[in-house]
Amino acid sequence: MTISPQSFTFVRELVRAESAIVLDTGKEYLVESRLVPLARAAGHPDVDSYVAEVSKRRAPATLKLIVEALTTNETSWFRDSDPFTALRQTVFPALAKTRSNRSLRIWAGACSSGQEPYSILMTAMDTPELAGWKIDMLATDLSEEMLGRSRLGEYSQLEVNRGLPATTLVRHFERAGLNWRINQSLRERVEFRSLNLTRPFPPMGRFDIVFLRNVLIYFDLPTKRDVLKRVRQVMAPDGYLFLGAAEMTMGVDEAWERVPAGRSSVYRIREEQRTCAH
Repeated sequence: MTISPQSFTFVRELVRAESAIVLDTGKEYLVESRLVPLARAAGHPDVDSYVAEVSKRRAPATLKLIVEALTTNETSWFRDSDPFTALRQTVFPALAKTRSNRSLRIWAGACSSGQEPYSILMTAMDTPELAGWKIDMLATDLSEEMLGRSRLGEYSQLEVNRGLPATTLVRHFERAGLNWRINQSLRERVEFRSLNLTRPFPPMGRFDIVFLRNVLIYFDLPTKRDVLKRVRQVMAPDGYLFLGAAEMTMGVDEAWERVPAGRSSVYRIREEQRTCAH
């Protein structure tokens, strides 16, 4: 059985209102597959009867469960590799020359189950120019479930096989039964916090580097524009923004410029915008 048009419309409008993620027609199978476990757990025979009850009761906790189920949490260690090479070889050394306080602040938005912020931190530890530096790492996500997993820092063998070199596993992980757990010293260096990118940001201070990879692709143009504008407001004037390979600022927010970084590219606030933005 497939999800009814009415149920799909309810879920699509809920997810858009709460997260700005756009679920186009054709995503019915995705919605149904993500909601089947929730329907079963609530004792319903199918997704339609579950959605019918949810739409009637509108309990905030249940609505939140649905939104979190539909938030994409695809991730891996050192995902796409080139951005992390750019970090180690280009971005970190450049910032090391201009930060006399020997500290960096980094924000990983939409951190999912934690692989990205931990990968960034491990890359910083492998950058000679940052030896002895203080790295403040903030990682945020919409999903409380993902934040819980991130804080625990525990991953299955299958998960550590996705992009994690064996030498890195040995250096930064310990056995936890059948799983692997990030060393406590590394876990303690990341602050995980709940944040909805489509809402006004709480007080966050300034960041030297922002990772916002593979997030904007799910938003419509006005939302992309709004998010990029607010990211500018929390960036150091000479900071670096990392986006996904399929994302760009061109045609969205012209205050950014794309600059090469090794085999990858990063985004920086245009020189003429730096003074008026801060």
